[in-house]
Amino acid sequence: MAQINLSPSALNDLKSIFDYISNDSVFYAEKVIDKILGKITVLASNSKIGKKVREFDNESIRELLEGNYRIIYRIENEDEISVVRIYHGARLLKNL
Repeated sequence: MAQINLSPSALNDLKSIFDYISNDSVFYAEKVIDKILGKITVLASNSKIGKKVREFDNESIRELLEGNYRIIYRIENEDEISVVRIYHGARLLKNL
């Protein structure tokens, strides 16, 4: 089972997502964050479950989708996965 590390950018993304959604509903913001984190935990045992990120030509940079959010992660090795960014799919990755 691989260790999952969240980059400072990914942690900041989660906070920003929570802050934005909680302006309307703290309850819904918590649910969205829980779903995203739940999806991330799946990576520990299934690192290649996501598809290759179309913006990069690199098999080790992959993504999972949770609702409208793209979870971008990098397979460092068989024992370590780094979640790099988490953002709304309507945004362009190159602008992040």
